[in-house]
Amino acid sequence: MPNPLYDALIAPHVESDAIFLDVPEAEALSYRVFIALAAQYAHVVCALGLNPGDRLAAQVPKSPEALALYVACVQSGVVFLPLNTAYTASEIGYFLEDSSAQAFICDPAKQEPYAPLAAEHGATLLTLGASGDGSLPAHASEMADQFPTADRAADDLAALLYTSGTTGRSKGAMLTHENLLSNAQALAEAWAFSEHDRLIHALPIFHTHGLFVATNIVLLTGGTMIFLPKFDGDAILDALPNATTMMGVPTFYTRLLADPHLTPERAASMRLFISGSAPLLEETHREFEARTGHRILERYGMTETNMNTTNPYDGERRAGTVGFALPGVDLKITQSESGEALAQGEIGQIEVRGPNVFRGYWNMPEKTAEELRDDGFFITGDLGRIDDEGYLHIVGRNKDLIISGGYNIYPKEIELVLDTHETVVESAVIGIPDADFGEAVLAVIVARTDTLDIEELRHACQALARFKQPKHFAFVDDLPRNTMGKVQKNVLRERYKSGPDVR
Repeated sequence: MPNPLYDALIAPHVESDAIFLDVPEAEALSYRVFIALAAQYAHVVCALGLNPGDRLAAQVPKSPEALALYVACVQSGVVFLPLNTAYTASEIGYFLEDSSAQAFICDPAKQEPYAPLAAEHGATLLTLGASGDGSLPAHASEMADQFPTADRAADDLAALLYTSGTTGRSKGAMLTHENLLSNAQALAEAWAFSEHDRLIHALPIFHTHGLFVATNIVLLTGGTMIFLPKFDGDAILDALPNATTMMGVPTFYTRLLADPHLTPERAASMRLFISGSAPLLEETHREFEARTGHRILERYGMTETNMNTTNPYDGERRAGTVGFALPGVDLKITQSESGEALAQGEIGQIEVRGPNVFRGYWNMPEKTAEELRDDGFFITGDLGRIDDEGYLHIVGRNKDLIISGGYNIYPKEIELVLDTHETVVESAVIGIPDADFGEAVLAVIVARTDTLDIEELRHACQALARFKQPKHFAFVDDLPRNTMGKVQKNVLRERYKSGPDVR
């Protein structure tokens, strides 16, 4: 029996001296060297007593070694559980307990506080630091650089990724070999990746975007990653002349636009800029194209499904949309209660079905049954509509829907109006408690100047039906975001639930 991910992503490169990881101010790693390192790590994983199907949790800094740990888990058949480096000890405790992880790899700097936590949950603790230090690499250095690849089926788990948990307990999305491989294959074809590509990688690798989308596509096609530890505008600008592609979140692009060194000449070798994980403002699309000559390609995905849609590589990349369903992915807009498909142009919940859709939530059969229909469609929790040319528009999240006086209000529609105002950098629209209407519309604004006139914004919003117009405005220096750049509206709702400093 084969190992689908290893056979497609790793095995073809075992003897290759082509560069896989180009690490600034460090020695580049060829495919051959990287795969040998991953094999040594796989030996350590097995020496810890883990068998195929067991879980290994890792909260480690981004490094080539951290990426090798992911490949080691694939080769040994162990289920990889990457954890956000911002998670606290109490959050880590929940993940270890819920997943029954048999091993936990952490930063050497956290070994002392995490040792009793790992012991409490029966997980063997090893360490791995940003510079490749720690007990894991120390053990691996004594191991053979070849490993007998474990047999795995397409439906076997490859990874367990926990959702952000903004509305309750975090849920562990079970991702199979087929989920990850099919998505990498579809995206590599859709975005025309090849062995000639050099991808700027400045994303974290505890998330679908940086770990499974970026890394798996490059492994599949035999290209190179310019592997940056984090977003650094200067480092990205330095890398651009030697790169062909970049994947980022909207914050990457807005920060690059703030640097005068971003020019068409600097981006001359680039063929593709991709954005995801959060909506990209239409203004950012326009400014980036004007500055570089490149139109950013936006796509849509989530933890449970990897990528679902993409704007076309060849064709119009339409700002404010996330394009069309990927080959093999079925997508429909449905009525929330009944699940019946809605007519084109109507707003409803987005449902998707395909080989990319996860197997369900770990230890949560009831939640799985709620969100995965019998016919295989997954209820994403996102609201959207399909326009008359087939492009998908994301309107917002189900939980972000505002119901005021019995009317449904979609925040995105109001944000689009506010964000086009010359005095607004960006906005976030939420509902706050209101005695008369149940909820009132609050617009939280990041302004360009200190002299923004609220009446100007009220006037701009007159383009909307009266019940949609914001009743209150609040002003902030920055909107709260998670590590992938998504605005945390749950944080805003909590902050303004009693209406302080609202105008």
